[in-house]
Amino acid sequence: MLKHFKYEEFNSPDLKGSFINMDSDFLSMLDNARGAARIPFKINSGYRTAEHNKKVGGKSNSSHLVGKAVDIACNSSRERFKILSALQDVGFNRFGIGETFIHVDNDENKSPFVIWTY
Repeated sequence: MLKHFKYEEFNSPDLKGSFINMDSDFLSMLDNARGAARIPFKINSGYRTAEHNKKVGGKSNSSHLVGKAVDIACNSSRERFKILSALQDVGFNRFGIGETFIHVDNDENKSPFVIWTY
């Protein structure tokens, strides 16, 4: 059970109930990070079906496809700092930084300890 999120926040827009495909360890870490940050995390993108991933221009090996990634809305440098700090504190180490969002994943099939920009 998640303390800070509703499971539906992680659905692919084209498949109701698809949150079931999210990795439970990933969600637990994310929930802990949300508690540590003490600010809301608005999930822009959680699990993605292959069709939705293609529609939004996601990579063919996107961690969203295996339920190990989310994009979190972020609109200020202070918000970005709080979110990133909390994510790192709970053990995340893969981040993509966009102008209005932070991508985070814990995909063990990809290189750890990386930050990239969009």
